[in-house]
Amino acid sequence: MSTSTREKELLAAVPTGLFIGGRWREATGGKRVAVEDPATGQTLVEIADGTVEDGTAALDAAVAAAPAWARTPTRVRAEILRRAFDLVAERADDFALLMTLEMGKPLAEAKGEVAYGNEFFRWFSEEAPRIAGRYSQNPVGGSRLLTMKQPVGPVLAILPWNFPLAMGTRKIAPALAAGCTIVVKPATQTPLTTLYLAQTLADAGVPDGVVNVVTTSTTSKVVAPLIADPRLRKLTFTGSTPVGKKLVEQSAQQLLRISMELGGNAPFLVFDDADVDKAVEGAMLAKMRNQGEACTAANRFYVQRPVAEEFSRKLAERMGSLVVGRGTEEGAQVGPLIDGRARDDVAQRVTEAVAAGARVVVGGAPVGDQGYFYAPTVVTDVPAGARLLTEETFGPVAPVVVFDTEEEGIALANDTEYGLIGYAFTQGLDRAMRVAEALETGMVGLNAGVVSNAAAPFGGVKASGFGREGGAEGIEEYLETKYVNFPL
Repeated sequence: MSTSTREKELLAAVPTGLFIGGRWREATGGKRVAVEDPATGQTLVEIADGTVEDGTAALDAAVAAAPAWARTPTRVRAEILRRAFDLVAERADDFALLMTLEMGKPLAEAKGEVAYGNEFFRWFSEEAPRIAGRYSQNPVGGSRLLTMKQPVGPVLAILPWNFPLAMGTRKIAPALAAGCTIVVKPATQTPLTTLYLAQTLADAGVPDGVVNVVTTSTTSKVVAPLIADPRLRKLTFTGSTPVGKKLVEQSAQQLLRISMELGGNAPFLVFDDADVDKAVEGAMLAKMRNQGEACTAANRFYVQRPVAEEFSRKLAERMGSLVVGRGTEEGAQVGPLIDGRARDDVAQRVTEAVAAGARVVVGGAPVGDQGYFYAPTVVTDVPAGARLLTEETFGPVAPVVVFDTEEEGIALANDTEYGLIGYAFTQGLDRAMRVAEALETGMVGLNAGVVSNAAAPFGGVKASGFGREGGAEGIEEYLETKYVNFPL
């Protein structure tokens, strides 16, 4: 079977409606919206364009299903999640191809996301039966103190476009494990993976109404009434900091429980005692995952002077050797950016930096005459005020800045409103611990370019948000604590 034939058959098999109350249905009014292939700029398929009424119907379904799902034994919930894990693993090739088609990442990388994202189903299938409370005596006597955990209630999850599977599983899995029902709003650019995931969850035995999916081109219009609805009890969002701030403001009216995984501007520190080759390898992982379209992507490279020339040269050699192409093409290592606006924004930032005195070592321009490709780029001599350093750049650009002392490097790394993740390469254990403690981030990669793991708490500080996804902490985001006092 040719790739093009397989693509057509897979796209034809993926549901394109709204998933509400266990049924696939068209949007109210019948409107549809196109899903674009960023490698070609052409339409892949059209899907239902949900309305305010559809959003309300999805919440109605989640509310109706909530009591029964909350009463479902944790072992039963765990077994359903485990079946979901098994089914996603069986359908891994289809999930990977869907992500490549709608988001652009190379097929090999998409397969890696399936493996990573699916781990949240396995991890939280194991966490569900571990939900526990506490029994103790009143220190002054006369009563016993019982503490129990209960599901927060119906959840609204708003997903980003850059990790279509993993961003869904790491919200859906803990919600279901905790006994919550959920309404999922996938990104307009990458809804197909979520729709296929909804069908997979239904096939795994998730009851009707427990998971609902609403696709729409008017996100703010559709979700605003849901956030204002007193029946909704939890909002979880992954996306930009400006949008996250607006959602926090809206959610304050109902005092919702909220989790915000927002923007990043990750520093990548290379000290003079680092293994430069390992640092370059880590830099490639931290920078080029998802073409740099990741909140965890290394965004600012700070290199201590004695190793700066060697690191910059070797990084440029590696970046320049990467093969740019459609993610389904044999050997493609760098896919397109998500759309034309994203590509143009990256190009403009590089142009501005060069005009201010920066030097392009490799790359620095769009690639091809169709799709939204940009060449892997290394820029040195970047001035302090350049947007390549002050703002999050969602693209394959590595700006390198030289520093002299450890204190200076740490100060540069922390000179940002964001605090999601920081990377540091050093062979000194004492320096590693000093830097890890000093970095103002929720996560640190020490001599490592990738830190994401379903068993670890993912999240940031400062303008990068609050709350954690994954690890033992992840399920707590979907649980309330109830205290009961009973006299003897």
